Amino acid sequence: MTERVTLIGAGIMGHAIGTRLLECGHALTVFDVDVAKVAALVEQGARPATSPAEATRAADFVILSLNHADIVNNVVFGPGGIASSADATKLLIDMSSIDPAATAAMATRLKSQTEMAWVDCPLSGGVPGALAGKLTIMAGGKEVDFERARVVMTDLASNYTLMGASGAGQTTKLVNQLFCALAFQAVAEAVKLAEAGGVDPARIPAALAGGRADGRILQEFMAKFAARDFTPTGSLGNMLKDLDSIQAFALKTKTAMPLTSAVTDIHRILIAMGLSAKDNAEAMRLLDGK
Repeated sequence: MTERVTLIGAGIMGHAIGTRLLECGHALTVFDVDVAKVAALVEQGARPATSPAEATRAADFVILSLNHADIVNNVVFGPGGIASSADATKLLIDMSSIDPAATAAMATRLKSQTEMAWVDCPLSGGVPGALAGKLTIMAGGKEVDFERARVVMTDLASNYTLMGASGAGQTTKLVNQLFCALAFQAVAEAVKLAEAGGVDPARIPAALAGGRADGRILQEFMAKFAARDFTPTGSLGNMLKDLDSIQAFALKTKTAMPLTSAVTDIHRILIAMGLSAKDNAEAMRLLDGK
């Protein structure tokens, strides 16, 4: 079914989401402050917009793919923002990974001011998952809005789950990112250990398949890390953002997280090396001493 969809934020993930939506036949309008990113989707058939407000007027579903709660807040409530064109006929689907409490507060404000509902839909699966329509999406919001969003989410996700009220999807994403960050670091260290023992690390995933150490990150990324293949499928800067959110949430709830703290510091070192925009495989540079 063709839906009128707006995408705000056309970075690495936004571009993949937009590409998939166009391939599935949706009428896509796109806005980003970087006109080159907009142009890349326009070449595939999207329609450009000059502001979030204009983009919102053109659609029934407004998808956000942004990097921080402050950016989301400005896009929604700032001058020329979504709220100025919002009404009850439209649905905001926030696929950003941001603070749960900030999400709940913004969702309440948007509903109160405009009657436009909000579903937080952070994702897991990266660019490959988006392009294949096989993302895992953990959602927060009212069930009626969750079901309304399904008509679009069904083309993006193979696993779409309502976790609770507004912000619950973002909390679940924090848990997801905790697992991912620790697993990426484990893969990087495992590559070095295999190499030190004279074992080809690219053969490890097949050897461990079906065992307790098996997992998606092992299978998808160990050969990539071993080859020092730095093709972007995500960014260290975004991972650190999520780790900082986890740390902030842990501080509020007085939750001890010693391994997460260590991996967070490793990411801060990588960012200090100028690798913020680079792929998670760049973690190999630190272990390689390069």
